[in-house]
Amino acid sequence: MNYLSVEEISKRFGDREILKTLSFGMAKGEKLALVAKNGTGKSTLLNMIAGLDTPDTGQVVWRKGISVRFLLQDPYFDPELTIWDAVFQSENPILKAIREYEDCIEHGIEGDRFQKALDKIEELKAWDHEVRVKSILSELKVDSLDARIKELSGGQVKRLALAKVLIDEPDFLILDEPTNHLDLEMIEWLEKFLISEKLTLLMVTHDRYFLENVCNVILEMDDYGLYSYKGNYSYFLEKREERKQIEKSEIEKAKNLYRKELDWMRRQPKARTTKSKARIDSFYGIEEVAKKRVNEREVELEFNMERLGSKILEFHNVSKQFGEKVLFEGFSYKFQRGEKVGIIGPNGAGKSSFLNLITNNLEPSSGKVVVGDTVLIGYYRQDGLQFKPGDRVLEVIKKVAEYLPLAKGKKLTASQLLERFLFPRSMHYNRIDKLSGGEKRRLHLLKVLMKNPNVLILDEPTNDLDIMTLQVLENFLLDFPGCVIIVSHDRYFMDKLVDHLFVIEGGIPIKDFPGNYSRWREWKKQPNEDVSASAISPSDPRKKEKPKADRSNKLSYNEKRELGILEIEIEKMEKRKNEINAEFEAGISDADKMMKLSDELGRLMEELDTKTDRWLELSEKES
Repeated sequence: MNYLSVEEISKRFGDREILKTLSFGMAKGEKLALVAKNGTGKSTLLNMIAGLDTPDTGQVVWRKGISVRFLLQDPYFDPELTIWDAVFQSENPILKAIREYEDCIEHGIEGDRFQKALDKIEELKAWDHEVRVKSILSELKVDSLDARIKELSGGQVKRLALAKVLIDEPDFLILDEPTNHLDLEMIEWLEKFLISEKLTLLMVTHDRYFLENVCNVILEMDDYGLYSYKGNYSYFLEKREERKQIEKSEIEKAKNLYRKELDWMRRQPKARTTKSKARIDSFYGIEEVAKKRVNEREVELEFNMERLGSKILEFHNVSKQFGEKVLFEGFSYKFQRGEKVGIIGPNGAGKSSFLNLITNNLEPSSGKVVVGDTVLIGYYRQDGLQFKPGDRVLEVIKKVAEYLPLAKGKKLTASQLLERFLFPRSMHYNRIDKLSGGEKRRLHLLKVLMKNPNVLILDEPTNDLDIMTLQVLENFLLDFPGCVIIVSHDRYFMDKLVDHLFVIEGGIPIKDFPGNYSRWREWKKQPNEDVSASAISPSDPRKKEKPKADRSNKLSYNEKRELGILEIEIEKMEKRKNEINAEFEAGISDADKMMKLSDELGRLMEELDTKTDRWLELSEKES
């Protein structure tokens, strides 16, 4: 059953063409994610589908009789409404019945009105729905239902808007970046909710685990075209790579043919036959294909950052509280060169306060934070999007520095760095006020990187960034030789980058967990929360309660952390080894590919042996 048809829609803003004759449809039950670079019109397309904007050409056709709800990136409510009033502003008969019943209870109304409200609840079997409403509000931490909208923060308003569209139970749900302003637990809850619900879903999100687990169709917007992939994110990556390789092969063939046809065109007399005119028309088609470019990742960068001394960042018995609210206490830690640390915890637990202690924007309540003399901090803040009106893209980067120094005397110019982060040369002189929200965030990130820091602090760097930019940023950070400290709700991003986690949960000691986010979640599911001594901070008083005979005490703190990291690395390497062996068993006809895989397998086995030996050494010491 078809719910939505988008038929050859186009949209232009001034002289800039955003969308060009796009067509696709959605059937009942499909859960589709729209994937594209920032600035290519994802939000514009959603607005037109939702009826908030109109296409220049083409049309959007909905199946009659279905209910549709749209979560905007910047939702609006009447500021004088209470949360409760906002939730129950709906034409849904069940919600109206619950609202009437709750009003009667709240105001002590009895008699006929109360009985009618009760009868309506019974008739619609709305009791379960009332429980569901309160459960959704609770999971998204939408409380203080008597509070007025004007008293809420931007994040609270976004969560309220999300709760409302879920509570309304539409047939068709449109979500624009639904995970922004949610903490990790909320994101995981929302993921499970959308998987279990029988609804039709269209969304834009950069959360790749969301794409992997929730969606059954990925729709990619690329170079004004649409490409549909009937599967999840892993399937999309595989088939997209195949498409890119085919496209690359076609471009190479077209280039070879183009050279021959160009020579023929130059030798042609002015008087041409009908046959030669057809060949000329064909030539221009070949030329268009031959001049296409397939964007590929550039070679890894060898950074030449400022020298980082032995003293980097040190926390000495640090505590922080605001009034009676204790965020954390007694935390001690010394950062090492090349560390990549993730910081996780619920909203309000103290993650941003932890970062502000490092940058001296906050003073500790007790203890001290020491920053090494050679440390140059680059701080990407959520609220750092401050540009002067009329500024242009390249000018903003050049004001920081003309180039980024690399090893062996090489350098990356401001223009080259922009291109690496998906700002083509055609955009370098664009005014910043014409950029999308995601493009502005990307530019702010480049300002931070262009300062050539040796310690990077990233506070929610992935918000509003598209998947293509995230992949570039991840590759950049994997190459980065300095320290990286990341606060992020993007589970995929954290899993790919961090060596270990600081877990800040508010009011209890900070835990230092030796692994990425997925490993942390696995550990949390264990029935005994004390299963891993390595996940407990040195300042945690529970360590002192353990008897001296406890075998985990035979390993030093750093060795425990190393053991946890080795387990993760060995697991990844075993998986890759199995993948390569599977390819050999399936048969490889390409000799070059066979040689590359053989070399990779040899290196992998050697490294695996080394890491396994070290793991055995630490395991024996532990036992």
